[in-house]
Amino acid sequence: MISISSDAQQHFVKLLSSQPEGTNIRVFVVNPGTPNAECGVSYCPPEAVERTDVFLPFDGFDALVDEVSAPFLEDATIDLVTEETGTQLTLKAPNAKMKRVADDAPLIERIEYFIQSEVNPGLASHGGNVKLIEITEDGFAIVQFGGGCNGCSMVDVTLKDGIEKQMLVTFEGELKGVRDITDHESGEHSYYK
Repeated sequence: MISISSDAQQHFVKLLSSQPEGTNIRVFVVNPGTPNAECGVSYCPPEAVERTDVFLPFDGFDALVDEVSAPFLEDATIDLVTEETGTQLTLKAPNAKMKRVADDAPLIERIEYFIQSEVNPGLASHGGNVKLIEITEDGFAIVQFGGGCNGCSMVDVTLKDGIEKQMLVTFEGELKGVRDITDHESGEHSYYK
């Protein structure tokens, strides 16, 4: 369900050594399955353990996940990343905003999942997002940009060299292209704020 790198495991063991006996970590999702989903990690003292929690044993501690968060943490990873600015834990949960769909699910569901798990996390770093409006009968995905992408001068590059290129590879033989229906010329553009 959740993989934790050895560096992150060592970090948790060190953090937990200063906590009361029996304290473990809890991994959770707030607002799971929504665009506002947020993942987190916290201490989990023995008195906070629920009967329905999923226990994931690691070397020196357990990670506990509540039953509501569990399906949204499938394929999640926790790592300890060191950069010039310091060291920090990173938690990546590609299914937090939307449950993983089956490989044989309808094309529209697989594309919506792809957008939520692969495309929007990258756009979010610029305050943007994209949503699938429809799949046309002739095989085109119709999308609409929002947030920081609305009115951005790079939106065509993002669409053609990023989103469309990825989607044509991922959905080869099922999708002919991606078209943007966003009106980038009028209205409030959050990109310029």
